[in-house]
Amino acid sequence: MQFVTFLRDHRKKATLEVSDWSVRALRGWLVWLHEQGYSRSTIARRLAAARAFGRFLCRQGVVQANPAQTLRGPRQERKLPHFLTLEQVNRLLQAPTGHTWQGLRDRAILEVLYSAGLRVGELVGLDWDDVDIHEGVLMVRGKGKRERLALLGPAAQQALKEWLAAREAFLQQRKVSQTSAVFVNRLGTRLSTRSVRRLLQTYLRRSGVDARTSPHTLRHTFATHLLDAGADIRGVQELLGHKQLTTTQIYTHVSTRRLRDSYRQAHPRA
Repeated sequence: MQFVTFLRDHRKKATLEVSDWSVRALRGWLVWLHEQGYSRSTIARRLAAARAFGRFLCRQGVVQANPAQTLRGPRQERKLPHFLTLEQVNRLLQAPTGHTWQGLRDRAILEVLYSAGLRVGELVGLDWDDVDIHEGVLMVRGKGKRERLALLGPAAQQALKEWLAAREAFLQQRKVSQTSAVFVNRLGTRLSTRSVRRLLQTYLRRSGVDARTSPHTLRHTFATHLLDAGADIRGVQELLGHKQLTTTQIYTHVSTRRLRDSYRQAHPRA
């Protein structure tokens, strides 16, 4: 619809024809989007919509070829991921207090997110059959139903052990039939991703950590801290479950930027 409006405004045509759906017109539209200050990602989405519409016109027999298919979108900017410092992570992990079922559950959630670098969907999808607490290993089902092994540190193992004991007592108290979900809500059913995001916001306020932090930030932090400490990038790729190494390499850019900032601050001639 925006493309149609663009044609009407710039070509002063009240009625559009099939011939107006052309490479030249589409290029003019993309240039106009750039001049209007749209971000590269927005322009790429608009072009993707145009390509899809062109495929529809081809299927309907309106046009013989899709001119939008030949156009290349703008090169995408790779934004450096937001992550926490070690001090911020420690403050956040210490925010859930007490020995109530909720406090123990939330502490285990935060510890596992940071220790294993899980996506929030992978976290809430965990079943007890996927967990080997004593070995500190999780069987995770990630994107595309790809399975991988994730590792837990001693703190996360201990948090999970304490939550396991509290979970059994909690389910008995609520008279809830056994569920395979590792993390449950107050009704005894599997916790949702929205609930994890909501409880994280509570502990961000309590700990004074950056409010922009999301569950995925802990995954970014996990990868950044590993690479900063000298971990092999191939190993980090496996732990994150990235299909392509290029996806993992964004975290090396984070480390390089931090090194450059430190150099500029410390070197007398920087």
